[in-house]
Amino acid sequence: MRYAILLMGAPYSHQASHSALRFARAVLARGHRLEAVFFYHDGVHNAARLASPPQDEPHLVDAWASLGVEHAVPLQVCIAAALRRGLLDAREASRHGKTGHSVEAPFELTGLGQLVDLGLRSDRLVTFGP
Repeated sequence: MRYAILLMGAPYSHQASHSALRFARAVLARGHRLEAVFFYHDGVHNAARLASPPQDEPHLVDAWASLGVEHAVPLQVCIAAALRRGLLDAREASRHGKTGHSVEAPFELTGLGQLVDLGLRSDRLVTFGP
């Protein structure tokens, strides 16, 4: 079965991110395919490479990045939601005249069209939000 995840919760404000990560790992452990994870609304904060949680808390940004790399799962971040919240990759930072960026591979900035395509390609699109 082909799954996709839509994550709309920030990593440390709600349980959504942690639950989605556990769900993603369970899907992969059962031998299913995880087509992609799409980060939307406050969920884009899961792609903030500058996040530095205390050592006694899980580092959800790193956990998502590891999952993406280890299992070749695309980690798609809504560009409109990200820019609105100050999250840019190197290309967008340059385009907007900013001196730094906070989103990098394996996360990629994409549009809402990718979410529509993801819904069409997947058997199940599971949403996690606040």
